[in-house]
Amino acid sequence: MGSVTDRHTDRHTDAPAAAPGTDTICAIATPPGTGGVGIVRLSGPLAAEMGRRVCGDLPPARRARLMQFHDAEGAIIDHGLVLYFPAPGSFTGEEVLELHGHGGPVVMHMLLDRVLELGARLARPGEFSERAFLNNKLDLAQAEAIADLIGSATESAARAAQQSLSGVFSRRVNALQETLTQLRVLVEAAIDFPDEEIDFLTDSDVVQRLHQACAAVDSLLQAARQGRLLRDGITLAIIGRPNAGKSSLLNALAGQESAIVTAIPGTTRDVLREFIALDGIPVHVADTAGIRDTVDPIELEGVRRARSALRAADLVLLVLDPGEDLAMQQAIMTELPEPKRAIAIWNKRDIYAQIPDGIDGAAFAATIAISAKTGDGVDRLKTLIRKTVGADEQAQGGFSARQRHVDALKRVLAHLQAGHQRCIEDQATELLAEELRLAQRALGEITGEQLPEELLDAIFASFCIGK
Repeated sequence: MGSVTDRHTDRHTDAPAAAPGTDTICAIATPPGTGGVGIVRLSGPLAAEMGRRVCGDLPPARRARLMQFHDAEGAIIDHGLVLYFPAPGSFTGEEVLELHGHGGPVVMHMLLDRVLELGARLARPGEFSERAFLNNKLDLAQAEAIADLIGSATESAARAAQQSLSGVFSRRVNALQETLTQLRVLVEAAIDFPDEEIDFLTDSDVVQRLHQACAAVDSLLQAARQGRLLRDGITLAIIGRPNAGKSSLLNALAGQESAIVTAIPGTTRDVLREFIALDGIPVHVADTAGIRDTVDPIELEGVRRARSALRAADLVLLVLDPGEDLAMQQAIMTELPEPKRAIAIWNKRDIYAQIPDGIDGAAFAATIAISAKTGDGVDRLKTLIRKTVGADEQAQGGFSARQRHVDALKRVLAHLQAGHQRCIEDQATELLAEELRLAQRALGEITGEQLPEELLDAIFASFCIGK
């Protein structure tokens, strides 16, 4: 799209005068390439006028009509469906026009050229959604859900994004905002009547409301963490000594022969990455080189990369071989980032019926015996992985979320807990009021009510052009 911008910096000779304070944007709203249908979308005060210049007329609002698209000399560019959405009843809240033509790149760019000649400008990435947000057609969490829905890697992620787009997440945030507003009214009333402050701060109703608010935020935080998993997925690192069966485990989880498996130690020299959908959760699996002391420079680099993958993973699968020295295998455990981010997997259950004693169970979130070769226990391992990362089955009403939402809710909870302490231990009304204000501010970041402009720009810049 950059080349299109360069071609049209000075081509405005046929353009109507722009409306004061705003402009009309346009973009190809369908993916690059050849397809049966392509869409050029316009939004802004001159969208309808530009549509008349291209098509000769416009269909009734929200009704598709087959029409011809003409260039400046009246020659036919293409013919297709035209949809017109008058303000404010459109996605952006502005005049919106969609030209549905044949989906060839040449045809689409000829049509885009025409509306650019008429005075439109190319939309920035995410600018249609940004205008919808600025015109109060969507809040920020809903706008982000549009991008999440487009980029969904699994059906579960798509359903969760649709829930957020429909406002499930936002309604829970708004309900919390209302709860905190009511609390702030009580607290500020106590500040206005200082003689009654002590009675207020010891009022069990206020303490109970704070406790309930903390519980509600914690519940929403857990749901947001689940939603983030559905959106971003988890990173899994398979580590262990050479020939423990790491590549066999990757193949078993992926359901295909992704990695070469041989009896020769050190077959895997690099990190092999595979994407799988684990019961609806996107999972990025890293099969790593066997960790051992070596002088081979290539294998040494593979071991270094294995250790790097271990540190970066959301969850580590440590594959253990019952036929090998346990002390040598346990040495790897000292490198695990933290105890609850690892599952110990005794492999080769088809060969060894008994699991050796002596493993430090406290160092792991769970321990399981499987056979990666036969598949015995692999389904139970998948269930265990989901449980360990907190990815239980989404309840009805689950939604998608981003890491920034999780971080904001963590801060909300921290402010409420601090406020609870101020109320119970310090009996400091002003400090409690400040904690409640900061909690509401952090909540407002989720829906976009309290967010710096530069962060808003960064969020929408991550969207695709035309959305």
